[in-house]
Amino acid sequence: MIVRRSHIPAWAAPAAIVCAVLSSLLFPQSCANTTEAPTGGARDTIPPVIVGINPLPGASGVPTHKTQIVFSFNEFVKVKEPKNIYLSPPQEKAPKYKIKGKNVIVYFEEDLKPNTTYTLDISSAIVDNNEGNVYPGFTLVFSTGTAVDSMLVTGAVLDSRTLNPVKGATVMLYKDASDSAVFKHRPDVSTKTDDWGYFALRNVQDTVYRLYAIVDESGNNIFDPDVDQIAFASEPVRPTTVVKETMPEVLKYDMKDTVNIRKRRQEHELTVFRSKTAKQMIKDKVRTSDRSAYVTFMAPGAKVDSVWVEGLDKARLMTQFNIERDSLEIWFNDQRRMPDTVKLQVKYMKSDSLGKLVSVVEECRLVDANKKPVTRSSRRNIKHQDTICVITPTAASETVEQYGVALEFKYPLVKASFDSLKLRIVNPRQRESFGKFSVTRDPWNLRSYTVRPADKLLPGYEYFIKIPHRVFMDVNGYWNDSTEVKFSLPTDDKLSTLVLDVSGVSNKYIVDLLSEKKDKVIRSFTIESDEILKFPYVTAGKYCIRFTEDVNRNGIVDSGDLLSRRQSEKVRFYKIQDKEFLDIPESSEIEQHVDIAEIFGK
Repeated sequence: MIVRRSHIPAWAAPAAIVCAVLSSLLFPQSCANTTEAPTGGARDTIPPVIVGINPLPGASGVPTHKTQIVFSFNEFVKVKEPKNIYLSPPQEKAPKYKIKGKNVIVYFEEDLKPNTTYTLDISSAIVDNNEGNVYPGFTLVFSTGTAVDSMLVTGAVLDSRTLNPVKGATVMLYKDASDSAVFKHRPDVSTKTDDWGYFALRNVQDTVYRLYAIVDESGNNIFDPDVDQIAFASEPVRPTTVVKETMPEVLKYDMKDTVNIRKRRQEHELTVFRSKTAKQMIKDKVRTSDRSAYVTFMAPGAKVDSVWVEGLDKARLMTQFNIERDSLEIWFNDQRRMPDTVKLQVKYMKSDSLGKLVSVVEECRLVDANKKPVTRSSRRNIKHQDTICVITPTAASETVEQYGVALEFKYPLVKASFDSLKLRIVNPRQRESFGKFSVTRDPWNLRSYTVRPADKLLPGYEYFIKIPHRVFMDVNGYWNDSTEVKFSLPTDDKLSTLVLDVSGVSNKYIVDLLSEKKDKVIRSFTIESDEILKFPYVTAGKYCIRFTEDVNRNGIVDSGDLLSRRQSEKVRFYKIQDKEFLDIPESSEIEQHVDIAEIFGK
């Protein structure tokens, strides 16, 4: 087969470069085979093949004005995914295309930059007309200068919490080393990650760069902190590898070809996170009920000096920040009828026009949009739940040993008599006794309490926590109804136990047992020293074990911050034979030794 060149230009590529890419043009990696259809003749399953390119790969001196790239195929094709036609360095407007016969002609609405090496990637953008077979992909390299840049930067982009690969992330190199570059202008070099989160920034200049990756929701190749996730390399990057067309790192593979995929070298690992803006101000304020409201801030770590309400004693205002300190809940502990509009004053550190924090007092007008005039009809519609202190108890049998019995109140309490609670125990012979217990309040939620039996829970026993009538009163002045919470340990003999013998602990770590998809935390521990962790009553299945290094020791997985150059807290998964999943069978006890120092490379 011959590679056709239409209109051979004066800036044709060197013969050696053309020969090097012929095989990738004519014989794309991992082509599908032709198969027989169930009824009748053969169905075409072979993707289209490029038989000509103009300009040729590696061409230099390509014109900057009204440039067109012509890809000629061996059959009629169409562009199925225009967004997958990607030019680097990117322009303000994405490349355009038109179909002419068996040719796909790519053109640009802006002039190209002079003396610049470009890459034009068409991976998974083009399919044949009849069967929709996808052309695996090709990256054309050319220069508007006298030479093509020759260096390579590789790596992978992963989610900071799951370490799953991020497909379609935009990876970017900036010569501008300022922190604001990624906010203000497009990169000097960029590419997209594949299904494995892998990237190869090819044919780049031999110089020093800042390396970023963004999940570019708007597709403008500029970081928008309100909607985009971002990752960055902590230190400047300088390429050390020279591109060769036969390198696994630059070849196009079928994404199911795990053997060849794993041969690709990764120089950098970038983990994306949601970056919180550094600009601090009140973002929102909402009156949630007659005696409750919340105020949210643009950035975490809000520095609030004081809050007060006109006409209300400060001692009657109850407030609570969330753990990130970007949301403040407020309750009005006053039995008088609250006005339709409450004027809340917040004294806090707010960003001025130069980004400097200054102390201000800001008024938040909190309007009760749900308040309606009290009529006979409205009184008849009042439900019993609207006139009591509402309690939501939780006692899951599989986790009650670890987490205890949770009592969540809809509103904060102003009166409480936890000594009035009774813990009743019924043994397998139906003999009854009473036990001791402790009560603790959640430090991050003043509406949540945990009741823990003092003695070890026993299998076959039934436990009851009796909450008598009128022992709790909330800020609305409502008392609770009596209720009883029943719990016991599981009796299913098919459940299993996982035991982790954790060593090498030199910091504070959060240990999570996750579902196979990593989307649900089954159990969680926080440790600060070597410890044996027991996860009882686990259903048979596949699980992941995640370790998070809690650097600031606040008990949560903290996101990174771009402007302060702080990475997300480091996450690692326990692996067995290079697999992140632990398969737990029925009715078994699995014990694993975990060296955290080894997992985190310390």
